[in-house]
Amino acid sequence: MNIPISQFFQLLSDDTRLRSLLLIQQEGELCVCELIHALNIIQPKVSRHLAALRDAGIVVDRRQGQWIYYRLHPELPDWASQVIDTMVAEAVTHEPFIHDLSALAEMPNRPDAACCA
Repeated sequence: MNIPISQFFQLLSDDTRLRSLLLIQQEGELCVCELIHALNIIQPKVSRHLAALRDAGIVVDRRQGQWIYYRLHPELPDWASQVIDTMVAEAVTHEPFIHDLSALAEMPNRPDAACCA
């Protein structure tokens, strides 16, 4: 997989994509409904930004019923994985990531419950 470095950083320069990606990396895999709740933004906006990350090969998706789950692409280049890991390690002590994680943790009916099953 070959993601141009400039495209990678351009995609991460958007706050919604960055916050989504950090949450996905932290949690391993997230449903769109979880990102909507954690980021407090509407579904079309979340889906549009996730599609950009998917089209660039940064994340992959899978469908389970009507829900779509996202995770980091398993063949993401090492340099890109290292950048994301470093950002997550730093972000856990900064807003808005602290709030995003808290909102996600407090989400009622997370997947594997009633929300997305």
